[in-house]
Amino acid sequence: MLFTASVRGQNADVGSSSQKLRKYENVIKQYRYSNPDSAAYFVKLGIELARQTGDKDGEAMMLNQSGMIDDNAGNFVESRTKYLQAQAIYQRTGNHKGEAAVTVRLGVVELRKGKYHEAIRYFLQSLKVSERNGNTAGVMEANVTLAEGYMGQKKYEVALKYLRKAESLNKDLPFSGLSLNILNNFGVIYRELGDFERSIGYLKKGISLSDVPQYHGLYITLTNNLASVYALQGFKKQSIGLQKDALNKARAIKNYLRELQCLNGLAASFGKQNPEEALTYLKQALDLASKKRAHKQAIEALGEMSDIYRHIGNPQVANTLKNRQYNLADSFFYRNMSRQIFNLQTEYELDKAKARVQQLEYEKTEQDFKRKIILSIAFAAVAIVIILGVFYFRTRELNARLNKINAELQNSNSVKDKLFSVLGHDLRTPFASTISYLQFLGADFLTDKERQEMAAKLEANCKVSLETLDALLKWGQMQLKGVRLNQTDFDAFEIIIRNIALFSQVAGDKSITIRNDIVSPVAIHADRDHFEFVFRNLLSNAIKFTPEYGTVSISATATAEGMVNVSVKDNGVGIAPDRIDQIFNLSNVSTSGTKDEKGTSLGLVISKEFMEANRGNIAVKSKETEGSEFIVTLHQAAAPVNRQEVPEPPVIF
Repeated sequence: MLFTASVRGQNADVGSSSQKLRKYENVIKQYRYSNPDSAAYFVKLGIELARQTGDKDGEAMMLNQSGMIDDNAGNFVESRTKYLQAQAIYQRTGNHKGEAAVTVRLGVVELRKGKYHEAIRYFLQSLKVSERNGNTAGVMEANVTLAEGYMGQKKYEVALKYLRKAESLNKDLPFSGLSLNILNNFGVIYRELGDFERSIGYLKKGISLSDVPQYHGLYITLTNNLASVYALQGFKKQSIGLQKDALNKARAIKNYLRELQCLNGLAASFGKQNPEEALTYLKQALDLASKKRAHKQAIEALGEMSDIYRHIGNPQVANTLKNRQYNLADSFFYRNMSRQIFNLQTEYELDKAKARVQQLEYEKTEQDFKRKIILSIAFAAVAIVIILGVFYFRTRELNARLNKINAELQNSNSVKDKLFSVLGHDLRTPFASTISYLQFLGADFLTDKERQEMAAKLEANCKVSLETLDALLKWGQMQLKGVRLNQTDFDAFEIIIRNIALFSQVAGDKSITIRNDIVSPVAIHADRDHFEFVFRNLLSNAIKFTPEYGTVSISATATAEGMVNVSVKDNGVGIAPDRIDQIFNLSNVSTSGTKDEKGTSLGLVISKEFMEANRGNIAVKSKETEGSEFIVTLHQAAAPVNRQEVPEPPVIF
């Protein structure tokens, strides 16, 4: 913190708060990648100074910098909130240049989340502000980001139109990082279009111009993209050499995000053809991500390492890494669940307030209209007839709108009621049991065996609570934002085998046999993650509601209509006839398994929404005391898929 003392010592020599804030901004930019905690510290100092001196533009500038820090860490909810606050301040102060810049940042957040239409909407908004106020640099930046938005949608011809506009504006402006972004984007587009010669020309030009300290971050990006072009041409040695050069540069400037990008790129280049080298770089990426608390990147590195170990025939290590990945993901999301649930509730309240405002506006319009009718009666009887006719149709329209708003409010209330019902019922019960177990654990009269049994029950309760929170968060996000799709062709066999292995211990504890009758590839076209969630939920339920020494059978069949049926069948307790029609609805109440296993009623609700989003279906056949069969129906892949070598797990009994 010697630099902190230095900055404070200089404050006496600085004549205004804006000059002090500029110094803070320079320090924040210096530390934003190498030491984000220090950068956040100076942001806090800057915001305090701006608020003390009433410098609104300075406060917006600090909020913008804080949003970038969160953006780099993958905290998109926090970064978006701060960008919106900065945008509102710039709009109030009339700082159009600042407004345009922070609006671009809002678009970048949506771009990183894959919401290209939302990103393009913000970029067009920024372009409009800059054009209206004659801000040429802002117009160029908006055109560059619009090109990137359409690049994300693979609409390269549209992207080139905006990029050429930015290129023409750049000729009349000083050289900047945006100049390098233009060259990089041209290189990427021509690479994707297969014009490697033109792509290499743009990227090499960008590399030669960026080999100076202030542009080393862009130098790394340009170098990695040039390496990808060489890789596509089959020049693997040259490609890897460029990636290593970029890695050394990233380490020299202490930019851990760029370093992670290079390490993952090198691992991908070596790939399964040279798994030892690939694992070396992935382990470095995992160590760096863990050190920097970059949980998302650490989760991705664990997944890649697990795939490579499975490829080289070491399923034990692969499963260990996959479990580490799941545990880290659970831990990461668990820490953020409270904040995300709060955000969901806030969004719900905001939507409710907006609907109420609309309702009041319509009511006010109706009242004003009535007053006009009363005043008009005094002038002419003919006018009264005309006005009454208009009033009738207008009132009917207003009533229709009011009815629509009331229906939306009732729907929002039902979502809220279910949300709090689950919180109150499915979460309160295991938490109450957890407290009871904790109180007993410290008792002197318990034997070691009894204490171990209580600890096991305590662990089970905590897992149920975490599972409930995760399902609740997924369901809440779907209600507010819809289901996000990433459909591909894949072989479901690998997913089925992996999940059988994951549940082998649970099934073994109850001496349940899991029989896999699938012998040929199961080629499906759907969202891979959605299918895995649904299958894992059905397999978990089958084990949960099957008694000891029971059987769970898994099979798959193709239909003449181009569909695939995946079946999970058990000989467990079955479902009562009066509950069959309710199990996929919000009104369903969760029940305990054959060994008193706990769960949440949201799993099947989410599964049904996932299947409908993929144009598929989920159905159930069940007889009480005889068992249940859940059948998932999805579209068959257009072309055969290659099955990876996945070892068959032993029959669990």
